[in-house]
Amino acid sequence: MRSSIFRRNRSGSNPEREPLLSTPGPSREIQNEPADGNGTMAEVGVSQTELVGSRGDSGRKLPQYIAALSATLGALAAGSMLGWSSPVVYKIVQPNSTDYNFPVTEAQGDWVSSLINLGAAAVCFPIGLIMDAIGRKKTMLFLVVPFTLGWLLITFATNVGMLMVGRFITGVAGGAFCVTAPAYTSEIAQDSIRGTLGSYFQLMITIGILFAYAVGSYTSVLAFNILCTIIPIIFGIIFFFMPESPNYLVVKGQNDAAREALIKLRGSGYDVDTELNGLKLKAEESRNNQVSFRSAITKKSALKAIFICYALMLFQQLSGINAVIFNSSAIFASAGASISSAISSIIIGVIQVVATFISSLVVDKLGRRILLLLSALVMCLCSTALGVFFFLQDQHGADSSIVQSMSWLPLLSLSLFIIAFSLGFGPIPWMMAGDLCMIDIKAFVGSTAGTLNWLLSFTVTSTFNSLNFAIGSGQVFWLFAGIMVIGFIFIFFIVPETKGKSIAEIQLMLGEEPQQRNVEINKK
Repeated sequence: MRSSIFRRNRSGSNPEREPLLSTPGPSREIQNEPADGNGTMAEVGVSQTELVGSRGDSGRKLPQYIAALSATLGALAAGSMLGWSSPVVYKIVQPNSTDYNFPVTEAQGDWVSSLINLGAAAVCFPIGLIMDAIGRKKTMLFLVVPFTLGWLLITFATNVGMLMVGRFITGVAGGAFCVTAPAYTSEIAQDSIRGTLGSYFQLMITIGILFAYAVGSYTSVLAFNILCTIIPIIFGIIFFFMPESPNYLVVKGQNDAAREALIKLRGSGYDVDTELNGLKLKAEESRNNQVSFRSAITKKSALKAIFICYALMLFQQLSGINAVIFNSSAIFASAGASISSAISSIIIGVIQVVATFISSLVVDKLGRRILLLLSALVMCLCSTALGVFFFLQDQHGADSSIVQSMSWLPLLSLSLFIIAFSLGFGPIPWMMAGDLCMIDIKAFVGSTAGTLNWLLSFTVTSTFNSLNFAIGSGQVFWLFAGIMVIGFIFIFFIVPETKGKSIAEIQLMLGEEPQQRNVEINKK
């Protein structure tokens, strides 16, 4: 199969994303463009037309918001899948459980909980090739089938094996959405709102988790499973009416369909022809300057983009988020809060949703880099504080005066930790492949980074209890705090700011050599 993942433009321009994410206007020639201190390209050889032309961030934004929200309904389904195990597995492993007609041991319950991670990891790489072959929209609509099938197996399971297979299949569908939805939203968005739309993916994930915590805790398992089955079906019905990525359509030579998609996304008053001509020019340049996939992925800027994407996924999963969630009931109890574990989970879910929503509002104003730095710093401090509390609790006992005197500390640290994670390390790593990578490697990088993320999630969740027992809960939190120190340093020195930047500017920031080229570009 030969698709756009194996094509690359020698000039460094992006035949798919750059023109779509640009504001239409007069073109200009840029020769041997250097990057200035802010990572932007110096305006060399600007035409007189460009100097006098009016260029603004035109085009309607509402259709883009609607398309992005429709796409991320799949993330809502994935979030409900992630949160499902918290209320349900606790119920079905009880000796007197009647939710299923078969018993489930605690060991089997652990597998039921974690199998989604393996399913997601298994699909992330092939789904990148599939969405390049048949398109972003068709791929996501196709995922409704395994999602619905998986939930039906879970709902009507007659044995543990059937339940596990259902969880694995829903994991496959959820993991595929984690690759396709961010790619789709990054390609339909203009530069000024790309970060906001990209953060909707994580926002819908957290809403899905909150839905699972709240509804799953207070309804029967059967009723909850049926509701979860309905979500991907609703997604399919709504997303069916959304346009395909114009970038993808032009690359595939479907110019008329691309024009219609641009009109739907930008409005009829937008200068569609200018942008479409730019897209066609880039696609033609890409076809005339094809290089091997190996050459494209081993280029300096590509290697740096891959390194950043993988590292951010690593830091996300090793941040300690799972340790905090696993200890949430103990943290609430240590603060003297006499509330059930279900209520504490719902409170955590609400905090995640609110903080992630705030992140979606500020990510295109403050930028990705500052949010990541703030997130790493606050999470490091909170993990250190939690480590101190649990270490003293292990050493002196929960009823000791020193522990009682700081009973407020873990609850405060927990809340700040969740807020910091949701502002930075929760949503941003998922959108960085779309920001940093050219079209010819974006699907590969996004899918393999997703695979790494899910494998790390499985590893952390399956080994946390053993690690906690081996070195102590306080020391585990200090370990995560140390990792966040490394993450802060990495972000400060390595990760570039991509806020409002075109793909061509970002490639120069990643170290691509300035080359002779004639590209249409925005005047910022």
